[in-house]
Amino acid sequence: MSAIDRIAGCPTVNFTEIAPVACPCGQARRGYADVPEFPGTIHVTDISEDAQTHYHKTLTETYYILECGPDAAMELDGRSFDVKPGWSVVIPPGIRHRAVGKMRVLIVVLPEFDPADEWFDKA
Repeated sequence: MSAIDRIAGCPTVNFTEIAPVACPCGQARRGYADVPEFPGTIHVTDISEDAQTHYHKTLTETYYILECGPDAAMELDGRSFDVKPGWSVVIPPGIRHRAVGKMRVLIVVLPEFDPADEWFDKA
């Protein structure tokens, strides 16, 4: 996570300066952790071809598709649907999910992201 700058008292983040971290989806740049004015985090995530199905017990994620290939899809509890840039989906706690195909997404996470709340079904 990167340091928060402030302009006129408002928190600002330059996501291009945040180092990406590995996540079940690919590589995420996470901003706004520990910002009192915002109860969540925002991630810019580059989805990889081998994104893993996972779920959260407490987090709600809202995916907004920024860029994707023509065969991109989202899987939600085993059901797949095609997505295009400009589409969005709210994923409540408990929904097993993964993005399919390379894409870049903006993810709004509420409450604040906690890596301990990433769960995987046993194979």
